[in-house]
Amino acid sequence: MKTWSKYIFLALCAVSLSLTSCKDMLEEEVYGKVTADELMQSEENLIMLLAQPYADVKFIHDHWGYWGVNTLTADEGLCPTRAGGDWNDSGYWRNLNTHNWNAYGEAFKSIWNRTVSGAVLCNSLLETFDGASDETKQKEIYKQYVGELEVLRSYYYYMLFDCFGRIPYMEDYSDRVEAFMAPPTVWAHLVATLERNAPNMQVVNEGNRQQLIGRVTQGMAYTLLARLYLNAESFGCTPENVMAAARTVDCKYGKKGSNPLEEVGINITSTQDFYTNACRCCDAVIESGSYSIESDYFNNFLIDNSKSKENIFVIVEDGSTLNERNVDKVKNKLQISFLTLHYVHQKLWPSLLDKPWNGFCARPDYMNIYDDADVRGAGERNGNHNSHRYAWLLGPVYGQKTDTIIVDEGKSCALDSVVILTQDVTCDPAKGTTDEAKLQFALRTSGARMIKYEIDTAGLYRYCENDFVLFRYADVILMKKEALLRGGQSANASNFEADYALMKRRAFAYSADPEGAYDAAYPNADEITDDLVGGILAERGRELVWECCRRRDLIRFGQFEKVQYVTNTDVRRRWFPIPFTILNNAKVLDDGSKIWTQNEGY
Repeated sequence: MKTWSKYIFLALCAVSLSLTSCKDMLEEEVYGKVTADELMQSEENLIMLLAQPYADVKFIHDHWGYWGVNTLTADEGLCPTRAGGDWNDSGYWRNLNTHNWNAYGEAFKSIWNRTVSGAVLCNSLLETFDGASDETKQKEIYKQYVGELEVLRSYYYYMLFDCFGRIPYMEDYSDRVEAFMAPPTVWAHLVATLERNAPNMQVVNEGNRQQLIGRVTQGMAYTLLARLYLNAESFGCTPENVMAAARTVDCKYGKKGSNPLEEVGINITSTQDFYTNACRCCDAVIESGSYSIESDYFNNFLIDNSKSKENIFVIVEDGSTLNERNVDKVKNKLQISFLTLHYVHQKLWPSLLDKPWNGFCARPDYMNIYDDADVRGAGERNGNHNSHRYAWLLGPVYGQKTDTIIVDEGKSCALDSVVILTQDVTCDPAKGTTDEAKLQFALRTSGARMIKYEIDTAGLYRYCENDFVLFRYADVILMKKEALLRGGQSANASNFEADYALMKRRAFAYSADPEGAYDAAYPNADEITDDLVGGILAERGRELVWECCRRRDLIRFGQFEKVQYVTNTDVRRRWFPIPFTILNNAKVLDDGSKIWTQNEGY
């Protein structure tokens, strides 16, 4: 078992989490009655304590969780109902694809519960740390670990904020029920917390890289900050409303009515300041020397990708059945390969311990952003007989060491008999020719399948052992480039160019002149364009596909409503609905109204 997974497993034995909010979420006193001063004397105990709030991060990558919702509402992901009724679930997945979801969606409840649970546990542990003596609080190790908890809490709140906008943000461990903060106020609190803590965080180097895999670090904190600054306008932020944001209660770092940004010396006077600050945060990551672009794109997604110097923040996976947990419908085990592979891939790779589920694929239009020579695309579209490794599968599924295409014996339609994966989503013409019919009765062979994560063809693990990538250095390079294009200023505006050139070369690694081939294929990749298939938006899609970035990218570029198959184009869908169960159980005020209300448009 990987070291960090071991600590999380042991930590889970010490605390039991429930599904309600605030103090009720913790059924047991966290880690006994040990004091913060005593904890600082034992790094082993301290790390075990810190591992507890990481447990909920492991639910992020489930298809019923944050990753699934962000992937399927963007142009990078699709989950049609297959011929025979597979993946119907009362139309749940199709509604995500077409943007016709409602407040009863299971994933929205799961996202809310798991992010709030993680944030509350961080606050509980911070309360324990706050009881330390003044002498202990002056120690560097104390500042690092407090910073780690506050940054992890910020990440939980960031995901909640990214989905719902108005959230009950809290920086203390209390029975108090906070009213929803407006998005600009949430943004200001998150930015202030990260700005305050990032300088104190552990910096990754060759001596500690393996020990810090899966933990928040200085690089992660600045990357998250860069995301917040780059996306500020997409969150509804303006210089005026973020500088007017005020704390609603007194807290450790500020008084009621004070402005969180002013407390940390941040002054936003123009929209350009958002992008200049994004550049600054990217520069902190670039110039730390902690990370580098891998020469092989796929090194970041190997079964053992712990040696990647590009991955900044990952979910450390344990592909065995040990510590397998389900909460709501989400699971804490990575299942990405099984979600996307066709059923018959088990015939190609008989050692797969489970039969794939034939669910997630790419929307047809999305595959048009790739040049055929790009390793991140589908290559020659000759299935598992491609001459090189590519990130997507299209074309025939051949049997092992043969040129015979596998037959799907479980087919429900003759058109699905010989398994040739197609870019287009099609159905039996007898079912209709409309997009609605295609999504409701899609052939089992419809859609490109994502295989950038190395598949365990040896059958060593029940689930995926690959650490799931949440933040990657390539994203930092692309954010810096975009922030500059949007008017941001940097003292070193070219410090990312060598890394960007390497990204180009590895994308066309099978070409005689990789960088030249990239420039010829994507001549406007370093421009801001107003379409889905060009400019830096398309390059971000090619590079960061299925890494929890695309939905917010589309919103930032004003393209979220223009995605293929989307029928509900109401811009209010850029925020998800507050889950029905959350509102139904919300605190009732003296006037009979609920303290929490639904987002506009639902």
